[in-house]
Amino acid sequence: MTKDSARKALPFLHISPTSCLRLAQVLALMWGLGTVGTAQVSREMPNAPSAAYSTTTAGQSVQAGSQSPFFGSVPVGKPSNEVLQLTFANAIDRGLQQNLGLLLASDNTLYARGQRWRELSDLLPNLSASITEDVQTTSLAALGFRLPSFPTVIGPFNYLDARANLSQSLFNWTAIQRERAATQNLRAAHANYRDARELVVLAVGNAYLQALAGAARVDTAEAQVRTAQALYEKASDQQKAGVTPAIDTLRAQVQLQTRQQQLIVARNNFAKQKLGLARIIGLPPGQEFALAEKAPYQPLATSSIEENLKRAYASRPDYLALEARVKAAELSRKAASAEHLPSLGVIANYGDIGISPFSSNGTYQVGGTLNIPIFAGGRTHSEVLEAEAALRQQRAQLDNLRGQIDYEVRTAMLDLNAAAEQVQVAQSSVQLAQQTLTQAQDRFSAGVTDNLEIIQAQEAMAAANENYIASLYAHNVAKVELARSIGYAEQGVKDYLRGK
Repeated sequence: MTKDSARKALPFLHISPTSCLRLAQVLALMWGLGTVGTAQVSREMPNAPSAAYSTTTAGQSVQAGSQSPFFGSVPVGKPSNEVLQLTFANAIDRGLQQNLGLLLASDNTLYARGQRWRELSDLLPNLSASITEDVQTTSLAALGFRLPSFPTVIGPFNYLDARANLSQSLFNWTAIQRERAATQNLRAAHANYRDARELVVLAVGNAYLQALAGAARVDTAEAQVRTAQALYEKASDQQKAGVTPAIDTLRAQVQLQTRQQQLIVARNNFAKQKLGLARIIGLPPGQEFALAEKAPYQPLATSSIEENLKRAYASRPDYLALEARVKAAELSRKAASAEHLPSLGVIANYGDIGISPFSSNGTYQVGGTLNIPIFAGGRTHSEVLEAEAALRQQRAQLDNLRGQIDYEVRTAMLDLNAAAEQVQVAQSSVQLAQQTLTQAQDRFSAGVTDNLEIIQAQEAMAAANENYIASLYAHNVAKVELARSIGYAEQGVKDYLRGK
């Protein structure tokens, strides 16, 4: 993908509320792919915080208001009396700060950092200090000393020991490999965090576009009500004048009430879409806001499949995360095998010992340890088998994800091309429907026909507009799928908002 074409990867357009299921399936697929490898995290880190953002798999429905963390947030602040003018860029920024799915991903990264430090601690020096004050008596009889005129119990006597202790591993191949595996797991956690950011951008972006579409549908429904109202009033006047029969008035009144019902539904859907957007970006409950932008439509010039695939394998965070998981599993396998190898360490201490701090003398101890495993009851063998099984699973998941990326890129480009053709056909249909409606109105005004022809033309016009919105939505979803499949979602949106 060229630099200019990549910047156009996510043009905005109105989204039909009737197409929400399509969006839900797309986000569910992207979400499932974006969290590959989290099951391995749970196995390797049994006490890890719940990776709730990764519990949804491909094919499950992800809808606003569901249990998906990416459609939730941690609200900040209190609602104000002023109406907030919410731009697309501001909505994205708020989502990247308060979205629940991203916060959970950040916590998992923090936990992975702690896991690495725990493994690293086995390779770093361990230094401690202690002070011991001991007061005791000793039974000589218990020790076998029975002397005439000599007490059987001596004491009490005391001594004070202040000492610094040091231990250091000189060579432990198992600990070294485990620390390297933990480092790879940390890299995977960082990649999963970047992947979560892309998912937040997609969730916020689509919620904002749906709200824009809802606003446009309200405007369209209001215009249709005004047209139906004018038609009803004209039919009623003509009936009173004896020009047209009562059936025309009744027909116009039914059409007016139908359009009024559609307006009620459109307003209700728009209000709920705004609530869903507020939940995703963490607005205070009850905060009133208005959408400060419109959604222009722009076509997309794509590059070749080969270039898109190359970019996807190089930049998709979920793919990079799983590659790091595979490397971590390989190192864990080596660490398990290294349990058979000897380990070398050193221990030392230095301190003062005596009956009091003012009557003491310094002592020290230095010693080396060589641990040679001989037989551990099969524990090492079991760890090797477990690590081998985990490694095979990670490799299989990586191969599967590579094939899934190829599938996503190809299908996204196919959908994009097909949707572009649908937009062209839908645009022509709208123009033809508008011409038909105009001619029907002229024929009715001339008394050539009744208002049934106008009502039929209005229905055709409404259907044409609906198909046009649906085709634009399909085109936008294809762009979203392509941007996600090549790992360009977050940056693509930002470049577009800057007008580049």
